[in-house]
Amino acid sequence: MHTGAHWCTLLESLPERPSFVQAVGTSSALRAVLPKPKSIDSATLRAVEKLTPCDTLSRELFEDPDTAVEYIESRAPGEAVVLLDVGGYFAPTIDALCDRFTGRILGVVEDTENGHRRYAERDKLPCPVVSVARSPLKDPEDFLVGQSVVFSAEALMRGRGDIPHGRPALVIGFGKLGSSIARLLHGKGVQVTVYDVDPVRQAQALSQGFTVARDRDTALRGAGLVLCATGAVSLRGEDFATLRNGAYVATVTSSEDELDLAALPRVYQRAPQGEHVTRYSTTGHYFYLLNGGNAVNFLHGAHVGPFIFLVQSEILAAIRLLSRGGLGAGMHEVGADDRATIAATWLSYFNR
Repeated sequence: MHTGAHWCTLLESLPERPSFVQAVGTSSALRAVLPKPKSIDSATLRAVEKLTPCDTLSRELFEDPDTAVEYIESRAPGEAVVLLDVGGYFAPTIDALCDRFTGRILGVVEDTENGHRRYAERDKLPCPVVSVARSPLKDPEDFLVGQSVVFSAEALMRGRGDIPHGRPALVIGFGKLGSSIARLLHGKGVQVTVYDVDPVRQAQALSQGFTVARDRDTALRGAGLVLCATGAVSLRGEDFATLRNGAYVATVTSSEDELDLAALPRVYQRAPQGEHVTRYSTTGHYFYLLNGGNAVNFLHGAHVGPFIFLVQSEILAAIRLLSRGGLGAGMHEVGADDRATIAATWLSYFNR
């Protein structure tokens, strides 16, 4: 089984990332890694480059069918390929890849909620997509990432002499990451309001003691700290003018996925306010954007320790599922028995 176009988010000082790439290469013929540009750590990249070719990743590369097919042909012509995706990069051109590639696309493994949605929203998929985004084995990672988002946002605010306390916080999105962020902020004594379009998640937030906003604009006007955790576009151009003066805005993913900064009215002027904080201002209004709108926790490594091995093991199990064949086109998950085996194995090493 040959693995082509393996997406790997490279985080600062995480030796398990190259180890994961090495594990993929051991179980398959790894053809390439395309690291996400906004999360590259140079030392980790150098380590991965010793194992396999690393190419430049962009959304545009896989939005055009011709360039997408040309790229896969350049790396794995005529081979059987499993695509490992972090963010739904292949979703726009997966039909062309399955139809026109000289080899065979066995399927896709998707790691993120954002990417899961991109594939699930398709009317019909031409191949199997095994998603680990909603796996219970990913819960520990998501919980700890949420904690690191709060840590990094607070660190940047404190660097400017501000603190979250006394600033009502708005968490947009009450999924795994958003709920983790909301709980930690609440534990720190911050007043937290949650906004989510899903009524089930609204009910969950209410049951956990959070104020749930019915109207997003009203919630934005009252929030001094806005944390976007939807995996989709949380704030569009016209929304920024609704922000309270002096509000801080942070996200858990790439700015292109969570914020529509391109539509921000041109009347706003940008000015750096120390490292990783940008002030947007116009007559009578201003707000602060943390880390350029990209995942704020990347600034401090976003470490989740050995818990990352749980979901990485499930990705390897998903590769095995696809390489064996037999899955129909559409969305799939790794089976409960495999997940139990992974967890039991992980626990045996963790408890040593």
